[in-house]
Amino acid sequence: MLASFVAFLDGSVINVALPAISRELGGGIVTQQWVVDAYLITLGSLILLAGSLSDVLGRIVILRVGIIGFGVTSLLCAVAPGPEFLIVMRGVQGIAGALLVPSSLALITSTFEGPARSRAIGQWTAGTTVAFLTGPLLGGALVDSVGWRWVFAINVLPIAVTLVLLALLHHRDAREPGVRIDLLGAALCVVGLGGPVYALIEQGRLGWGTPVILVPLVVGLLAFAAFLWRQRVARQPLMPLGLFAVRNFGIGNISTALIYAALSIGGFIIVVFLQQVAGFPATLAALSLLPLGILNITLSTWFGSLAGRYGPRWFMAIGPIVAGIGYLLMIGAGDRVDYLTQILPGVLLFGLGLAATVAPLTAAILGSISEAQSGIGSAINNAVSRVAGLIAIAFIGVILGGQVTAAGFHRVLIVAAALLIAGGVVAALGIRTPGGKAPSSAG
Repeated sequence: MLASFVAFLDGSVINVALPAISRELGGGIVTQQWVVDAYLITLGSLILLAGSLSDVLGRIVILRVGIIGFGVTSLLCAVAPGPEFLIVMRGVQGIAGALLVPSSLALITSTFEGPARSRAIGQWTAGTTVAFLTGPLLGGALVDSVGWRWVFAINVLPIAVTLVLLALLHHRDAREPGVRIDLLGAALCVVGLGGPVYALIEQGRLGWGTPVILVPLVVGLLAFAAFLWRQRVARQPLMPLGLFAVRNFGIGNISTALIYAALSIGGFIIVVFLQQVAGFPATLAALSLLPLGILNITLSTWFGSLAGRYGPRWFMAIGPIVAGIGYLLMIGAGDRVDYLTQILPGVLLFGLGLAATVAPLTAAILGSISEAQSGIGSAINNAVSRVAGLIAIAFIGVILGGQVTAAGFHRVLIVAAALLIAGGVVAALGIRTPGGKAPSSAG
């Protein structure tokens, strides 16, 4: 939980710091997008490789390497002299982050079974959600007092505690004999994600018709198609496509992509809009999402237990729809924002829907596959969520029209709500309650 907390903390704290970063380092909305997406590109594309590495070297080893690497790159981000250095270090930080979340969640899924697993995942969700509570608040306070650089430096404290706990755990590490790492697949995945994301972010500045946009876009799409082909023919693929034939795993990941795309652009736009358009200081912008964290911490374990008892389907269906309606309630906010009437009701409804969704979603996906597949299953699900967020953030410039305005804010909220509602509909139509046993095929 603490190892995942570090990664989630970084993801939640960064949005609050984006306006301050662009003010000091320059670059406007493009710099803000790249600070987020440089991290997500390497994180999303290398999470699958991390799953294979954990099989070869052991989950504890990979977790330890990841947490140390995350600490070092956090300090380098804190001393960045310019936007280019910061963006590069965010990319390297994403490599370390790729080693954290799937390894930590795989330790949980390989230790618990059945309803106990759902309950444990609920506790994991509640624990990591503390990051969404403390991250923005801490980030806002740091930005308004000592500056945005401390947003990265603060990571060192939970990292140190995690390393001490790892040393005290004495957990027996598991290694799979004969596992080979698909390096070609990993390279194709990085190019396949990086090219289109670069084109989406930079097209607003350079234009779709320029070769520096078209070439990365086309090469990236071809590389991603080659990655999927490679996963079908490789003896030991990074992403075994056969797992998607398991109904709850395949449908659950489609729902994951839609839901986490919405969460990424929603979390991005709310705190940026409140600061750059409504004039909120960073701390107050962060405080605006405080009820979201409280609801998740309070209710995630309970919803996880209910999903273990009654099945995850309707939690996964109704939760995202309720969260989507919460986003729509915020559309009344304009250049002048009345938080209590225009933002808070939407935040409360969104938080309730999110709390009902996350733990059942994770439990449904990982509970549908065997314990032996829990590591790669966790890695795939995390990759799907990160890549969905990566692509969604890359599209923000297109939705906004190049700058943050009240009208652009409304457009992003509508898109986010539509994605959430679609995720709920997919879950309602596709997820099945296994009755104590994971379904074995799409039929």
